[in-house]
Amino acid sequence: MTALTAKVTEPAPPPPPDARTPKGRGVELTLLAGAVLISVLGHLYVGLADTGHLPRPGGRYAGGLAAAALLAHLAVRFRASCADPLLLPIAVLLNGLGLVLIQRLDLATPGESGAGDQLRWSALGVALFVLVVAGLRDHRALQKYAYLSVAAALALMLVPVLFPAVNGAHIWIRFAGLSFQPGEFAKILLAVFFAAYLAANRTALALTGRRIFWKLRLLPGRVLGPILAIWLLSVGVLVLERDLGTSLLFFGLFVIMLFTATGRIGWIAIGLVLAALGAYAVGTLEPHVHGRVDDWLNPFASIERGEGPGQLAQSLFSFAAGGLLGAGLGHGQSFLIGFAAKSDFVLATVGEELGLVGLTAILLLYGLLVSRGFRAGLALRDPFGRLLATGLASIIALQVFVIAGGVTGLIPLTGMAMPFLAQGGSSVVTNWIIVALLVRLSDNARRPRPAESAGEGAG
Repeated sequence: MTALTAKVTEPAPPPPPDARTPKGRGVELTLLAGAVLISVLGHLYVGLADTGHLPRPGGRYAGGLAAAALLAHLAVRFRASCADPLLLPIAVLLNGLGLVLIQRLDLATPGESGAGDQLRWSALGVALFVLVVAGLRDHRALQKYAYLSVAAALALMLVPVLFPAVNGAHIWIRFAGLSFQPGEFAKILLAVFFAAYLAANRTALALTGRRIFWKLRLLPGRVLGPILAIWLLSVGVLVLERDLGTSLLFFGLFVIMLFTATGRIGWIAIGLVLAALGAYAVGTLEPHVHGRVDDWLNPFASIERGEGPGQLAQSLFSFAAGGLLGAGLGHGQSFLIGFAAKSDFVLATVGEELGLVGLTAILLLYGLLVSRGFRAGLALRDPFGRLLATGLASIIALQVFVIAGGVTGLIPLTGMAMPFLAQGGSSVVTNWIIVALLVRLSDNARRPRPAESAGEGAG
């Protein structure tokens, strides 16, 4: 009895030492310095390869890139101090390398200047990154604007229909010498809507429905109907605009988030079947897409007809010429691809001038960026945050797969822009907003919870 009393009245052991979550801001700053240095060296090397001497505005370029990186870092340090330290450096490095590649292609195509515009759009993207990180304190605030988000997304996709087509697609708004692609922002808004709706109906999605085959259940119309209608409407608008690449992106985003919400692998199988049927129908009936499918099946047909190589053939030649280590920045011929060399086919320049090693490094950077987004989603406890992080990371992953697959001949071309690398103001701004949201999500995922700390101290 005495021993028992002693055991009961024995004071609780002292709480463990403060185990603070590693914030990693010093690591982030170091990696940012490395990213800026790599980009500046690439800029200098391209100028040296073109003229034989270092470019004069090299100091301004380095100072501007370093200032933008530092501004973004300070926003993260003071407003999202527990965020993943890899997200921002990866984005800065990819954006910096994209500016280098576009500058290199500008030098090979006199009269065209895309690097200056891309630099201005990148500055706007960094400014919006700072605004989102500083202004959005809790990602769950976005859940309240689910239906406003989907209404804005559909409006953004409908507006370009009123403007003339560009390269066969109604996806651009041209005004006062500027071009803008509003549908790019619809990706983020639809991800917010899908995440909010699926999070609110996750129980019904997981537990209700009639079993139709093995573990696959047919969800009730009252649950699946609204989100399916929104998805079909958005894809229908994009098909009307002939922007089939973004249609494929939205379809993949819908299937991935539905699978994440339900945990039913059958939705992946259904998504693949529907994607195959849709691709076959559109590839057969739409002349523009049918031509791309023919080019994919036989990329050297134009050469055999004596018309010279097409864009896909030139892209394959660029990858083949690059070999293992590449020809070096400024020493390739990828500019022969034509008007899409800086946008759709910028990855061909990477393959030719940086080789398989450089191409692999770029793809690994994308893989790391996507994996850190998924990691933030796994660490979050609220369903909306998990689904939103998964959706945003999936947007980047799907874009990289579709674009890389198209320029290497794995799948037909879709006409999308490589995140951060390719020329495109709307694309680079949108991707900076995606990274900002992932930073906010990772900060909330890694931040110590007061309830847990109090529980540990009382234990």
